[in-house]
Amino acid sequence: MRGEQPIVNSQQPTASMTFWDHLDVLRSSLIRMAVAVVAFGVVAFILKDELFSVVLAPRSSDFVTYRLLGTGAFHIQLMNTGLTEQFMIHIRTAMYAGLLIASPYILYELFRFVSPGLYANERRYAVWIVGAAYVMFLIGTLVNYFMVFPLTVRFLGTYQVSPDVANMLTLQSYIDTLLGMSLVMGVVFELPVVSALLGRMGLISAQLMTTYRRHAMVAILVVAAIITPTTDVFTLFVVALPIYLLYEISIQIVRITKQN
Repeated sequence: MRGEQPIVNSQQPTASMTFWDHLDVLRSSLIRMAVAVVAFGVVAFILKDELFSVVLAPRSSDFVTYRLLGTGAFHIQLMNTGLTEQFMIHIRTAMYAGLLIASPYILYELFRFVSPGLYANERRYAVWIVGAAYVMFLIGTLVNYFMVFPLTVRFLGTYQVSPDVANMLTLQSYIDTLLGMSLVMGVVFELPVVSALLGRMGLISAQLMTTYRRHAMVAILVVAAIITPTTDVFTLFVVALPIYLLYEISIQIVRITKQN
């Protein structure tokens, strides 16, 4: 209700605070978020064997996805070409893991900063949006790790134009591909959340999305081809299918949003 007064907390921004006071509160929140990321990152750095047993698992046919699909035995040997490369990759991967683990706390701090300026109904709506966005990003990351990335590694890592040309894949290339594809798939899985917001604002409708379904399918195939640059039709289909299902789910979400 518009007659409600925003919640006042000494550690949260209020209407009576100046710009510099707000900036000081934001600085404190950013420091706490950075400390949380570094702390979890340090833990991940210390647990090196456990961390990289997860990260490097998709390069072998023992990985759960390959066992379920019944693919043949294979093992991709990674190599290092730089003196400091392994150490820097260890730090970067640990910090990414720290960011992923600390992300609920980061979202809490951000919401805690902006919530005093929101009314009760707006706070409830914001909680649902932020929570849904976080869950969908995690689902996208997991889909990439268990499905998209393994299929990409299996195809590109074992592809040869000739038996005389051996693949020599670097650890840097492997990690960059994994982290990059995880980020892309996490963003792609935000489609239902973005659709709900646009539907709530009246910018799109379920009828409009249904009308342009064929155009969306073409766009989905293009996105899937960019995510997995392979000539393997099966891999392209496996990547495109969940994105298409997300589009169909988004249509229903927009329809429900408009009704409410």
